[in-house]
Amino acid sequence: MTDRTILIIGASRGIGRHAVDHAIERGCSVRAMARSADDIGLEHERLEKFAGDATDSADVRDALDDVDAVILALGLSPGLAKRRSKVTLFSRATEILVGEMASRGPRRLVVVTGYGAGESRKSMSRIEGLGHRLLLGGAYDDKDIQERIVENSSLDWTIVRPTILTNGPATGRFEVLETADAWRNGLISRRDVAEFLIACALDGVYLHQAPVLAY
Repeated sequence: MTDRTILIIGASRGIGRHAVDHAIERGCSVRAMARSADDIGLEHERLEKFAGDATDSADVRDALDDVDAVILALGLSPGLAKRRSKVTLFSRATEILVGEMASRGPRRLVVVTGYGAGESRKSMSRIEGLGHRLLLGGAYDDKDIQERIVENSSLDWTIVRPTILTNGPATGRFEVLETADAWRNGLISRRDVAEFLIACALDGVYLHQAPVLAY
C-alpha cells in the first residue's frame, strides 16, 4: 500500500486504462482523467474519475491538485492515428501540462510516445521509416514536438517509447532499451507498457531518459 496519488491522463482506454488497473493493484490512489472518464468500467475506493479535456488549461490545473506524479498516455482513435493529416493533440496537451506542472507541481512526469518518435526514428531502416511515416506520420510529427517539449522542461521526466502494441497479457519479460545503439522495433503488450509506466512513476527510475520497450 502507498499513500501516493497518480494522475493518469488518457485513462479511458488503451495503455492509460491498463495503467489505472495496475496503479490500483500497486496500492496507489488514482485520478483518471479523460473526456469519457465516466465510462471507465471500474469502481474502486481509490479511483477518482475526472472528466476533463487535456487541452484545456483549467481542466488540467484542477486535475493536478494534490497528486504526486503524472502519466500522460494520450492516444488517437485507430482511424485518426493512421491518417497523414496534421495532428496537434499531443503537443498541445503536453505544452499545457508541462506549464502547469512547472508552476504548481508535481515534478514527476511520465509520457508515452512510441518507437519512431524523436531520436528513435534514426534507428529505423530506410524502408521501415518510410512505411512508419506513411502510415502514422501525422501523429508522429506531433509526437516529435511533444518529446522536445518534455525534454526542454525542468521536470523530472521520463519518455516511454513502446514498439508495436498488442492486446496480450502482462508478462514482465521485456527489454528496456536505453541507448540508441540498442533501439529496435518489436512487439509489446499494452499491459506491460502500463506496468512499466507505474514503476517509473512510483520508483523514479529512468529519470531524464527515453527508453524503447520491446520483447
